This record gives sequence, C-alpha cells and structure tokens, in this order.
Amino acid sequence: MDWASASDIAAAVARGQSAYSVVEAALERIATRNPLLNAFTATVADRARVRARAIDDARAAGKPLGPLAGVPFAVKNLFDIEGLPTLAGSKINRDHAPAARDSPLIERLEAAGAVLVGALNMGEYAYDFTGENVHEGPSRNPHDTTRMTGGSSGGSGGAVAGGLVPLALGSDTNGSIRVPSSFCGIFGLKPTYGRLSRARTFPFVGSFDHLGPFARTAKDLALAYDAMQGHDPDDPVCADRPAEPAAPSLDRGAERLRIAVAGGYFRKGAFPEAREAVDRVAKALNVQREIEIPEAERARSAAYVITATEGAALHLDRLRSRANDFDPAVRDRLIAGAMVPAAMVVQAQKFRRWYRARVLELFKDVDVILAPATPCTAPAIGQQTFMLDGVETPLRPNIGIYTQPISFIGLPVVAVPLPLQPLPIGVQVIAAPWREDVALRVAHALEQAGVAAAPRPVF
Repeated sequence: MDWASASDIAAAVARGQSAYSVVEAALERIATRNPLLNAFTATVADRARVRARAIDDARAAGKPLGPLAGVPFAVKNLFDIEGLPTLAGSKINRDHAPAARDSPLIERLEAAGAVLVGALNMGEYAYDFTGENVHEGPSRNPHDTTRMTGGSSGGSGGAVAGGLVPLALGSDTNGSIRVPSSFCGIFGLKPTYGRLSRARTFPFVGSFDHLGPFARTAKDLALAYDAMQGHDPDDPVCADRPAEPAAPSLDRGAERLRIAVAGGYFRKGAFPEAREAVDRVAKALNVQREIEIPEAERARSAAYVITATEGAALHLDRLRSRANDFDPAVRDRLIAGAMVPAAMVVQAQKFRRWYRARVLELFKDVDVILAPATPCTAPAIGQQTFMLDGVETPLRPNIGIYTQPISFIGLPVVAVPLPLQPLPIGVQVIAAPWREDVALRVAHALEQAGVAAAPRPVF
C-alpha cells in the first residue's frame, strides 16, 4: 500500500486487507525514510498496532468500518497525544507531563477508523515559516532534501509528501498549512476560523489559530475534514453550526462557480513559477476575471502586529524564566512583540474588522478567489534572503506574504499543488466563510483535469 491514497487504503481494508499490515508497513516506511526527512519526533507504534488489530477484529465480526478504516496518520507535535508531552516544537515543553488525553481531532479521526502513528516536527511554538527547528533539526523537503519543507507544520508536509503517511494534521496561524503544502507539493486545508476544534492543542495566536489536514488528494482531504467536523464546547470559538459534508459534493465540478484571480498585491513580488501556477489554474478553470483584494498589504502588517503581541502575551512567563531555552530567533520576535504599544494593537484590530467586511463584500460577486500560496518554490535550508521585486529581502518573514492577509480574517482555503519542474508550488483556492465544500470542489476539479497533483519524490 505504499503511496496509496487514504480512500484506497480504507476501501482495501473494507474488502479484507489487514489494517495491521497497512499500519506495520507505515511504521517500516517511517523507520526507513524518517532519518532522511526528519518529519517525525515520536512514534506510537504499540498503540497503532493495538488499534489496527481492533479494526481487523471488527471487520471479522461483521461490524461496520469507518470511512478511514486502517488509514495511518500523524499530527504536528502541538496536538495532545495521550502518553506524550506536547512539545509544540520547543525545548521547554519537554519538561511537561505527558498528555492525559488525545486532542478531539485525533479522537474524531480514530472514530472514523484512522490509526495514529506518531507526532511530527514543527517550528518552535509555531512561530515559523521554514520548517527549521533548532532543537530537533530541520524537516527536509522530500523533493530535494537540501530544501525547506516550509513551516511551521514542516513535519506534516514532509511526512505526507514523502509517503510516510497518507494523512497528517497541522496548524495554520499565518500560513503554516498552506506554506508546507506549497513547498512540498501536496493538498492542504485551512478551514474557516472556528470550524474545527482546537481543544487540547498548544496555542500560538488564539484569534488566528486554525487546525487542518494535509493529504495527497483532494478526496482524502475532504474525507479527513468531514470526519473532524462538529461543535466542541471545549473550544470557545468552535462554531455551533451543523457539519456540512464536503466529500459527496466533490464531483459537482467547478463549472457554475464564479471564480476570479486576485490581482494587485497578489501578483506583486511573485516569482515566475508562482505566476505560472496561478495562470495554469486560471486557464484550466476558464477564469477571465481579476479582482483586487483591498488593502491586503496593510492586512499583512496588521496580522504581524497581532501575531507578535498575542504570541508574546502567551509566552511572557517562559521568556522571563527560561529565555535561553528558546530558539533565539523566536525569542527575539516574542520580546519585540511584548514591546508593541497598545495603541498600535487597537488600531490593528479596528483595521481587521474593516478589512473583513470589505473582503466579504467580494464574495457577493464571486465564489472563489485564486492566489499564490508562496512567492517561490522551496528555498534552501538555512537561506536567509531572496530577491523580491528586484530587492534583496529577508526570506523568513516574507514566505507568508500571500497567506497572512487571508488567515487574518479566517477564510477557508485549499492549497492545491502544481507539479512544476524542478519543484512543485501551490495555489490558494479561497472561499467564503463556511464554504470549504466549494474550495474542495475546485481542488478536486483541478486534480481531475490533471492540473493539480501531488508529485512523488524519487528516493
């Protein structure tokens, strides 16, 4: 079942394939490939084997199996996993007691039959766009192991793109699902803010944090998303609204949807490969319209202010007591955030409300907006600068120039991979709040048309 999709694995298990053998093969792949990719920080092999045997026993007894029966998955190590400390990519959290219970999204995926196999590498405290962790070492891109996976969900991107698991979970505050999806050439979903429960995960910026899945097909993304939906009173922002299954709507296609390309800010700074990817998607969907997302550059600036200040407030005690145990780059950004004047934060929040209202006006006339996910393909690990509009520019803070203005107001986005050569790159398919189904339909249509695909690396 190497490189099989989650849906194919579940179908095979339902027909009689041993879930135990599927999980054992995944554990063997992790043991073989992870030393190169550095995607996993821990495995839960014994737990996974017990779970797989239970699925085989249930099938033998004639009991119904879930839609993800036997599918191995892994989660960014900011998710609580019973029996493991919740690292959130840090050195400090290694001293924490093991989690007493899994996060709700793990519980929901396992209720659908999936099998957790481990925890994944990430940027420290999710304050990262690169996938480079100073404590665990960098996650490595399966398409070129000298290059970044993107972050902060770098281990999640690398694990799925590298064939270790068909599904993974990550988090996205300013782009941490969409950036690894783009650099690693896989599908990723950042749902509407409040759609999926964030309970029992380590936070970064409470007013921006989203959780979501990575997969190698749009169908797998939809299956995982559907399994995780539902109100959770343990997350105060998890919306109390009915689940809206996305998987059954995938084959409705994109023909009747009103789709536009984001111009202006979202064309400025993009490398040729980013422009090419958006142009290919627009051509495949027969999109003629271009629209302007108002004040996107200011939105990114406001997102930085709120990120820095909320993140600093969360970590203030740790900064006071254990400053030397932080990644120095993360520590310095958090300290800077602690010094931002309150008046600036108030202005950023006021602007945020104005900006959200203006962007939502656009969705009265369009259903989907297309934009680059990253300005370029995966840079080299350790790279510090790149040329942006002909100017040598710091790389790390600018990887998310196209993702921050979108997560700033909580819109749902599917990152779709374009298998360009020599490296893939992603395009954002952006929909109105609570319309993940629409973004997933477009992603699936692009996949069916042969435009979007998750390329396999050569090992």
